[in-house]
Amino acid sequence: AALPFYVAGRSRDSGILPDGPSVKYAEVTNSDSTGSGSADTQPTKSAPKSNEEMVAVRDYAPSIRVELKYAGKKNMTGRRLYDYNEAYLRYGTVKKLMRAQKMLEKYGMGLKIWDAYRTPDAQKKLWAVCPNPAYVSDPSKGYSSHTRGNAVDVTLVDTDGTEMVMPTGFDNLTKLADRDYSDIEDEYARENASLLEKIMTSCGFTPYSEEWWHFMDKDTYSVVKDFVPPE
Repeated sequence: AALPFYVAGRSRDSGILPDGPSVKYAEVTNSDSTGSGSADTQPTKSAPKSNEEMVAVRDYAPSIRVELKYAGKKNMTGRRLYDYNEAYLRYGTVKKLMRAQKMLEKYGMGLKIWDAYRTPDAQKKLWAVCPNPAYVSDPSKGYSSHTRGNAVDVTLVDTDGTEMVMPTGFDNLTKLADRDYSDIEDEYARENASLLEKIMTSCGFTPYSEEWWHFMDKDTYSVVKDFVPPE
């Protein structure tokens, strides 16, 4: 049976969520650019033969916004770590993101990607700046799920690409960024983060406990070492 879902104080039937938030919009903050995205939801390429294939998210889910934080300098390193601006993931992971995007679009919301595939070299550079395993995986012990192409850092946006209020900005290495939302004073930030977590989980992702924005595909893959994203 359909369950009540509240958006901006109005009840709608979602059929997926046990409880729902009131949504409040926030101005874009901690942003390198306006990001990219499109109202067009049709894929621009035919589906690959394997879920393991690395693909550009834009080719299959053009309505998902992309603003790779490590392609700019507004991140915890203060450096540009990526030579590319497109988000790349395993095709199987992209299909799950597409389902999440479709759920959110029913309520005038969508996803913005802050990080997706990360090269092993970029992972080493990130670890050199922040050698804290709570936030960055030690590349000498197996790298990160980002280097496997099946992890994504995302936030919520409205139809214009405006970021919604969330518990923290990206790369906030404090307890405010974890999934215990009881320490977040803004009720809308708590509810938006909870909504994002519920939808992503329902689409086959596992949330990471220390970062509200980080989700891992439940399907695992090996580290991608021979894929070089086009600049």
